[in-house]
Amino acid sequence: MVQIDYIEIAGYCLLFCLVFGMSATVDIGCMQAQMKNRKAILTGIFLQFAVLPFLGFAVVKALNMSHAMGITLLVVTSSPGGSYSNWWCSMFNADLALSVCMTCVSTFLSILMLPVNLLIYAQLAYEDDVIGSLDWKSLFISLAVVIAAIGLGLVVSEKFNSHNLNVHANRLGNVAGISLVIFSAVVGAGGGGDENNDAAVRTWEFYLGVALPCVLGLIVANIVTSFLHLAKPERV
Repeated sequence: MVQIDYIEIAGYCLLFCLVFGMSATVDIGCMQAQMKNRKAILTGIFLQFAVLPFLGFAVVKALNMSHAMGITLLVVTSSPGGSYSNWWCSMFNADLALSVCMTCVSTFLSILMLPVNLLIYAQLAYEDDVIGSLDWKSLFISLAVVIAAIGLGLVVSEKFNSHNLNVHANRLGNVAGISLVIFSAVVGAGGGGDENNDAAVRTWEFYLGVALPCVLGLIVANIVTSFLHLAKPERV
């Protein structure tokens, strides 16, 4: 008998609502214009799949992180940017159309680049082949949810072309974003008996390791995009 994981389904629903809400906020004309912005798109791809995975690897080695924590961090830094990036761009008035474009492009490219980066950096960090041990089903379901949410959101935005709809879609995305943060925190805190899920036994290296790739990634991204003279809303 197939067991239904209602917690996992709830997470996928919140993820869908977040990405759909942000995508339905985007004007389709702005989206089409950004799809032709090759400099911004290529810069984003380089930062997403070359710089960020390397930063994750460098942090893992510098802090000598345990196998479980290090592999988890490598998976995160090798994964495509997605729902949260769209949400933050919306909140801080960055270029949401470009963010949605990058989410779409990076999600498709991650089908190849995610396993390639993991194969390289897991081998360099731990001499370990993690490709066969990862939950690829859950990873690719998440990618499919993101792609479906982006597609449906853009169709709805184009079909109705309503400012009122965009406002309500943005609110849906914001509510889903906050709910997903709370949901992830609650589920993570109750993750069972694994010592890596127990906040009480996590060392300073864990928290520093989580924060460093984000901070370093932002610094490098701003340096690179400023050097390339991208518009300020596109640099985020």
